[in-house]
Amino acid sequence: MPTHSEKRRVPYTPEQMYALVADVESYPQFLPWTAACRIRKRAPLPEGQGEVIEADLIISFKVFRERFGSRVTLRPDERKIDVAYLDGPFRYLDNHWYFVENDDGSTTIDFFVDFEFRSRMLQSVIGMVFNEAMLRIVRAFERRAEELYGKQNGSASV
Repeated sequence: MPTHSEKRRVPYTPEQMYALVADVESYPQFLPWTAACRIRKRAPLPEGQGEVIEADLIISFKVFRERFGSRVTLRPDERKIDVAYLDGPFRYLDNHWYFVENDDGSTTIDFFVDFEFRSRMLQSVIGMVFNEAMLRIVRAFERRAEELYGKQNGSASV
């Protein structure tokens, strides 16, 4: 049951980082092992509080290629994104993002993910590379922010 929790300070605004993470359709362009994305459905939350997206991601790693569906709840006013598992190779998936503005205009990203695969073989394979995989994913989001918003003064830190 890999779990990863991290707080990371980045030199971009909460709105910029929120927009980057909320753009699920662009994940195949920059996230490692993400081969494709398909949006199943979009629906507004009551009273304009955000949006719910149901999406399929195709994850490809070595000989494994799996599709999983998730429900992504976007709450821009709260700078919060919650991801819930719908279907696919997991027993469960729980993922949250919070974007907190710092006094200097930078953002602290509070990220949490917890999941377990149904397949013991897949679970053991990911268990061996999980920490390295999380580092690569974090770096991919940082590079994407720099690509979209330019190099900012200050550096990312944990």
